[in-house]
Amino acid sequence: MCASTSTIQTSNKLGVTPLLLEGTEPQRRRYLPEVAAGDALMAYALSEREAGSDIAAMRCRATATEEGGWALEGVKTWITSAGVARYLIVFAVTDPGAGSRSISAFVVHAEDPGLNYGEPERKMGLKGSVTREVYFDDCRIPADRLLGQRGRGLHLALGTLDHTRVSVGAQALGIAQGALDTAVSYVRERRQFGQALADFQGVQFMLADMAMRVESARQMVYAAAARSTARARDLTYFGAAAKCLASDAAMAVTTDAVQLLGGYGYTKDFPAERMMRDAKITQIHEGTHQIQRLVVARNLG
Repeated sequence: MCASTSTIQTSNKLGVTPLLLEGTEPQRRRYLPEVAAGDALMAYALSEREAGSDIAAMRCRATATEEGGWALEGVKTWITSAGVARYLIVFAVTDPGAGSRSISAFVVHAEDPGLNYGEPERKMGLKGSVTREVYFDDCRIPADRLLGQRGRGLHLALGTLDHTRVSVGAQALGIAQGALDTAVSYVRERRQFGQALADFQGVQFMLADMAMRVESARQMVYAAAARSTARARDLTYFGAAAKCLASDAAMAVTTDAVQLLGGYGYTKDFPAERMMRDAKITQIHEGTHQIQRLVVARNLG
């Protein structure tokens, strides 16, 4: 399982979902066919240095211009596919002091003047996926790039994450399944004290726990995916629960896989160490697992 490859898909979905939820028909016809054909990627520019889990604290600004368009100023951080994606969905403050209605969403093109990128981040995992900061310096865009209603950006951002957190859960599930498969294959072949590692009860107990975590995550992700497709009312709960359960499972299962492979698990000759590093980000991006627990708790009953 390659988490970097899946990140290209999940980050593209992050960019497409706002268009599916609140894009106008002209906007959808303009961008979706190009993305669906594989001719363009979309990025999702929400996070900032001081506005990660606290989305409402963002400082990036979009100011209406005399020409009727918008001028963007600010910095977005941890943006997947920045510098590679042809289009970005950017969230910025349009109405300071308006509380939950202070933020709006926009479609920005990579060639728009005033748009620049930082150097690629040096990450622990997902080495095949590019992550950069995005800089807006009087970035001028026309009025028809406003996505959805002015002041509805926070609602759109959270609604998008309800759907895309299911994808992160699926990503985490794939990593966990890959680690389990790697561990099972190794302990069946590796022999110590005259027998296969798989014959030791302590190893069997570890594998059983790993398998139960993986299957539990699978069922939760499938349940959340069904609700995403149906746009069910309880999607917020299930999306957060699926991401949280699956990402925690991925971290636990990959850690155990490294342990079961012993010294080999700590080397790049085997995939377990890469899976462990990749698993960690699933507990962080699109909302930390602490945030997911808050979302789950607030949606009980």
